[in-house]
Amino acid sequence: MAQATAVSPKALLNAAKAVVETYNAKDWDRVRAAITTDFTYEEMGTGRKLTGADATLEAFKGWAQAFPDSTGTYRATHVADDGTVVLELTWSGTHRGPLQTPDGPIAPTGKRIEIPACIVVEVAGDKAKAQRHYFDMVTLLRQLGVTG
Repeated sequence: MAQATAVSPKALLNAAKAVVETYNAKDWDRVRAAITTDFTYEEMGTGRKLTGADATLEAFKGWAQAFPDSTGTYRATHVADDGTVVLELTWSGTHRGPLQTPDGPIAPTGKRIEIPACIVVEVAGDKAKAQRHYFDMVTLLRQLGVTG
């Protein structure tokens, strides 16, 4: 649970969106600057849970390798009374690099994806402290043509 602060809803939203926007730019130094050193990242679609900026950056770089043109586009944003931010977005991109999975890499298919997602962000000060990322991995794999 995020801690309620005197930070304005706009500042909370900007801090939460900074992670997506710096990922969109593939600017890893700015991603690092947008998150706390003890940042926790949970990817509900894969079951992956990571702690720390380094581990999170490696995961983000893996997605960027698989989908070099990947971007998140906002559908809606919500700031809760406790300071938690919810970002509804759509991830899109083209599968041009190996997608790492627990069962081994999926070779590039050249196919486009468009995946709805929801990210719940906890903010500390002006940085994201935690992110829970909800997306449907089955839909992603179906769009790539690797599952029925």
